[in-house]
Amino acid sequence: MKNIVISLLAVAVLVGAAVLFTSGDKKTNTSTGQISNNVSIVDGEQIIEINAKGGYSPRATTAKAGIPTVIKMKTKNTFDCSSAIIIPSLGYRNNLPPSGETLINVSSQKVGSVLKGMCAMGMYGFRIKFE
Repeated sequence: MKNIVISLLAVAVLVGAAVLFTSGDKKTNTSTGQISNNVSIVDGEQIIEINAKGGYSPRATTAKAGIPTVIKMKTKNTFDCSSAIIIPSLGYRNNLPPSGETLINVSSQKVGSVLKGMCAMGMYGFRIKFE
């Protein structure tokens, strides 16, 4: 009986942790127009900030559809394959500088569209869902 109770508690903790981690992708701040923590709207243009070093952070972003968008790729002492970025649906391929910011212009996206980016080796990836 004791083993069953311990097992049920462990399952409850794991399920709770999974819910916390997956619900963190979409946060709306109505005063600033932010949808995700890394998305801001300035003068009618949406700016999505993604850090590239040892992968991409955040890996999943929710953004607004229907407005011009700029992806701001930020690097800081980045010397791994995440500095070689590919966004297939945009036909974009570039080597990011080891440190700095690179702006990638994106036309207005339709509701439900998803942009996927990855490193040149395909090891690391990120996605932006437009709502």
